[in-house]
Amino acid sequence: PLCCSSVGMVVILGIEGSANKLGVGIVTDLGEDPILANPRHTYITPPGTGFLPRETAEHHRKHILQLVKKALEEAKITPKDIDALAYTKGPGMGAPLQIGALVTRTLAILWEKPIIGVNHCVGHIEMGRRLTEAKDPIVVLLQIYALYT
Repeated sequence: PLCCSSVGMVVILGIEGSANKLGVGIVTDLGEDPILANPRHTYITPPGTGFLPRETAEHHRKHILQLVKKALEEAKITPKDIDALAYTKGPGMGAPLQIGALVTRTLAILWEKPIIGVNHCVGHIEMGRRLTEAKDPIVVLLQIYALYT
């Protein structure tokens, strides 16, 4: 079970990179503001061109380690303060998702942390519940599969 890093609360570093936005968040289970850090970087293509999986994954590869470092700095913690690592396991674009999964697995080995795979849609719902303190939300989930084709 996850319990209480060296900073006295559960701390999880999560990586989200299911499409053109890449983010590294650090969250906790205590306090009014559960988000300790949330740096992001967006892959932007010329207008009208869209983004392709290979190029998006290359963007994520170039920026992910900088974002991990920035998240740790913003949260004012070190890897020893983290209880677990989370990553988006899908749905999303395959190649960008693989970058997030690979970096998460590598950090988990280096830092000796457990891994939590998160469904992208459920992640949105649960973060919304946490931020709004909704007890029993009614959720309408629309998935637009054409977005990822």
